[in-house]
Amino acid sequence: MTIERGLRLMAGVVVTLSAALAYFHSPLWLILTAFVGLNLIQSAFTNWCPAVWMLSKLGLRACCECEQTNSVASPTG
Repeated sequence: MTIERGLRLMAGVVVTLSAALAYFHSPLWLILTAFVGLNLIQSAFTNWCPAVWMLSKLGLRACCECEQTNSVASPTG
């Protein structure tokens, strides 16, 4: 599993879990959903996410397409 897929899995699990907890337990669990959403928004602008750091420390590898895109020179002409 790559970091990108792990990040999507983590965000999906946390959002689904917090929505279920908000429905069955307390609406205050929606704060966790908002936190995940705001974190995704800030990572879109800063290109940094604490979950990516954590997933890389757990041993997940970077996306192959991203590594190839960064190493390929742009075509001339």
